[in-house]
Amino acid sequence: MDISVTARPADTADVVFLVDLYRKLEAEMVAIHPMWPRADGLDEPVEESFLACLDDAGTRVYLGEIDGYPLGFILGRSRPLLAHEAGVRVAAIRMVFVEQDARGVGVGEVMRDTLLEDFRGTGHQLFDAHVLPGHRLAKNFFEAGGFAARSIVMHHSDLGDGGRRIRAHYRPTVES
Repeated sequence: MDISVTARPADTADVVFLVDLYRKLEAEMVAIHPMWPRADGLDEPVEESFLACLDDAGTRVYLGEIDGYPLGFILGRSRPLLAHEAGVRVAAIRMVFVEQDARGVGVGEVMRDTLLEDFRGTGHQLFDAHVLPGHRLAKNFFEAGGFAARSIVMHHSDLGDGGRRIRAHYRPTVES
């Protein structure tokens, strides 16, 4: 039985799928590092964040599909390098997720490669991908696509819980 694996740009009608897939990604990432939804995920409400991404010319969101059904998403953003590299931009894959049962058949690869080609079409030649330490599958996925580590972000928390309850520690001050 042949399956059709494709990637297509997401649109506003796809936000319901994007939110569902994002929540599954979030659950996986929290298990690896509790800071992920607070530092690397999307702002809440997630629906509005996705709508803002879809409206932003420098951001790309694709859905990965098997036989026309969305089972994954990828989100990439373009940003400029430092001022002394005026005009040079890097495209960064901020998130990629494929449903557990749809892994291993090429959905992630098709999304990654389609996203990179989209950014190449706008003149990008530099690409980053964000991977959490210890996420061996993600590291292997990007290395298979030609990526290599160029930076590692180190983190320390004085909260004693790795940032699991960061909101309890940092409540906004109440103005009188």
